[in-house]
Amino acid sequence: MKLFANIKNFAADESGAVTVDWVVLTAAIVGLGIAVIASVSGGVNNLAERISTAVSTTEIGVDPADVPER
Repeated sequence: MKLFANIKNFAADESGAVTVDWVVLTAAIVGLGIAVIASVSGGVNNLAERISTAVSTTEIGVDPADVPER
């Protein structure tokens, strides 16, 4: 009789089901993150190249005529 009580308690225990739910939710979030990274990476690389080009072609300097004498 104790065997049937143990089986009944095991079947009624929901802690394992909650763990499975969390694993599925975590896997879904990780999958969405990978999908977002894959879709955004091309645009980010393009933007980084454009910024690099803009920064490397910008000339920064001081005109000696603009410096006040001491």
